[in-house]
Amino acid sequence: MTGPARPFTPLDFQLVLLRRMADHNADLVADARRTLGVSLTDMREANKRWQAMLRSPRARSAAARYRSVLGTPESRTPRRIGDLTCEAWHWPVPLWPDLRFEILVGEGNAVWNAWLVRAPGAPAPRLHTLDDLTPWSCTVDEAARAFAPARPLQGTAPTRWGLALTAPDGREVIAEFTWGLFQRVLPG
Repeated sequence: MTGPARPFTPLDFQLVLLRRMADHNADLVADARRTLGVSLTDMREANKRWQAMLRSPRARSAAARYRSVLGTPESRTPRRIGDLTCEAWHWPVPLWPDLRFEILVGEGNAVWNAWLVRAPGAPAPRLHTLDDLTPWSCTVDEAARAFAPARPLQGTAPTRWGLALTAPDGREVIAEFTWGLFQRVLPG
């Protein structure tokens, strides 16, 4: 007989974020794991447990899942996107104190989007050239504003986004993001 399942904690959730980022920035992820005091095995196990929660036949709604793992949101703010209204829920992420994990919650507690955004009052990075785009330096929204007009692109995985950008020197590039946090630039 097995004992009760260990609760899935905010630390475990940070490991889930890192697991997907490891595909592009393994060194940064390794440094972050050391900061958190966890092993590669711990990160893989957290991701495995997260995936099991997502695929469970008794899975709760995405909004309920985030609340159960991250607790009560730090803030809940009404937001209008075109003709639709939703609520933006935010949680602190200790690994990135200047960021918040945001979900957009629509009617029926449907989660429309889930990613990292800049915390209110935290200074945004100065993004003037492509050299300013360093891994983990900015969010999707910040890069889109800095290199407007940016065109959103389909990501290569559910937690990935891309932006087609035109650099100040006229080069076309693709900026890739994982969980909303910048990872790398590819030729356009």
